[in-house]
Amino acid sequence: MLLVTGGAGFIGSNVVAALNDSGRSDVVVCDLLGSDGKWRNLAKRQLVDIVPPAELADWLKGRKLDAVIHLGAISETTATDGDLVIETNFRFSMRLLDWCTAGAVPLIYASSAATYGDGAEGFDDDGSPAALKKLRPMNLYGWSKHLFDLAVAERIARGEGLPPQWAGLKFFNVFGPNEYHKGAMMSVLARRFDDVKAGRVVQLFKSHRDGIADGDQRRDFIYVDDVVRVILWLLATPSVSGLFNVGTGKARSFRELMLAAYAALGARPNIEYIDMPEQIRGSYQYFTESKVDRLHRAGYNGGFTTLEDAVKAYVGDFLERPDRFR
Repeated sequence: MLLVTGGAGFIGSNVVAALNDSGRSDVVVCDLLGSDGKWRNLAKRQLVDIVPPAELADWLKGRKLDAVIHLGAISETTATDGDLVIETNFRFSMRLLDWCTAGAVPLIYASSAATYGDGAEGFDDDGSPAALKKLRPMNLYGWSKHLFDLAVAERIARGEGLPPQWAGLKFFNVFGPNEYHKGAMMSVLARRFDDVKAGRVVQLFKSHRDGIADGDQRRDFIYVDDVVRVILWLLATPSVSGLFNVGTGKARSFRELMLAAYAALGARPNIEYIDMPEQIRGSYQYFTESKVDRLHRAGYNGGFTTLEDAVKAYVGDFLERPDRFR
């Protein structure tokens, strides 16, 4: 069996869908479905079990799995409950790491581009303790992910045991189907699509930095299909371990993202720029762009979808349809 933690979430449910599509029905999801309709992310899937996180330790006893894909976490960059985030994102991950090490089970886990903080140290996925210790995440979520990356790196440096395959994936700005339960954490495209389609004005932030135009704040936007391909490639390539950026390697602006949505609908752009709230101006990232050299050197050659093609696929295959779920 394969275990996917966070399997009812955005990236997790897309991974489960891809596993089913590849012929695997022996998939177990560890997640909480809650009451916000997150179950719809899995409504078309075949599963062996859905295990609540609090019961996972008992469920794992005596089991042998093909691999653990650990995507479960509190992913809100605005989260403020430090104890809950550390228990969920760090200590839970450490327990899974220990279990996978003891049972020789491959572990693929989600790190985050949020570990890079304001980008002052660049976006190089150097997994050495010395390089990681230079990073300064700007929020609690990023720090919790950074702590786990550091813990893995220190085990490597000390020559301690690890799973036979381990891979940490620093996801950049992922967007695509099944993100609808994320509320304010949804991509700007998903949040604003209904406004785009209805012809209502779409608001983007003005720039408060010299030399950067309004709406030209840039992110490394990556379509969820590309993320899933990387994960499936790792599952099929057990010789590869390491910490890897997962982005396209090309930063694009929020304005370009929304213009691609208008183009996908054949609609005239209607964008206005508003002042960025004072409370976030000092910590707002104006630029993120992954370096994907290590992933390519490891042998990955699956390529990445262009922003325009990704938006067109997302709009045409999901957002424009009555059933938006994968």
